[in-house]
Amino acid sequence: MKKYLAIFNISFQEEFAYRWSFIMWRVRNVIQVFLIFSLWNAVFYNSTRQVFGYSRDMILTYVFGILIIRAIVFSARTVDISDQISTGEMSNLLLKPVNFFKYWLVRDLSSKVLNLIFAVGETAILFLLLKPPFFLQTNPINLLGFVFSVILALFIFFCLLFLANMVAFWAPEMGWSIQFLFIMIIGEFLSGSAFPLDILPLGVQKVLSYLPFSYLVFFPLQVYLGKISGLLMGRGLLIALVWAVLLVIILRFVWNKGIKRYAAEGR
Repeated sequence: MKKYLAIFNISFQEEFAYRWSFIMWRVRNVIQVFLIFSLWNAVFYNSTRQVFGYSRDMILTYVFGILIIRAIVFSARTVDISDQISTGEMSNLLLKPVNFFKYWLVRDLSSKVLNLIFAVGETAILFLLLKPPFFLQTNPINLLGFVFSVILALFIFFCLLFLANMVAFWAPEMGWSIQFLFIMIIGEFLSGSAFPLDILPLGVQKVLSYLPFSYLVFFPLQVYLGKISGLLMGRGLLIALVWAVLLVIILRFVWNKGIKRYAAEGR
């Protein structure tokens, strides 16, 4: 346990070594939220208007929730894995007395903690500047479901991003491009961080409800807003849990196949 705490502390400090990269990541998130806020604020110029089943306070809470959820779910150091595979640097870690998966999960958690701290501060500043109406969830069951759904979301994203990085075992030169497509397509659209997925046709919503991507952002925020509760919330949490377990199985299978091909070409 102590060695993983040490990894957490070291990883946390390393975030400040790449401060400009970190700052640009935070600025990008704030700009995105501000643009989405401006769009929906214009749509709901009439405070009594409802669109797609959302009131003005609910949709603006969804928008600000994106900033918090993205900080928890999408911030990750796992993006470095493909580079370590392609350059052979992974060999140094394989020789150390740590579990490879736990090592990267702990590094991810350190990044998430730092990003969450900044996201809370950014949300507070934006709230003071924009003064949007907020929806406050008081139902303890929904709040508990929200917490569980966020935990499942960060674990699902960890597994998905890890799998995307392992493409480097077979195609080292494609590691970054696969990551980019994965983050842009899944992170920005299929997860619900660009817009609420329930504005899509019902058929598309149904398909997405059985895939893991909507459980990264859309589902946790729907639980918080109370649009999903009771049996539907339980069903969603169960699907997310099944995906988390399934992805772990797939991840280990792909890892066992990939490590046999690993030749540390760059070393």
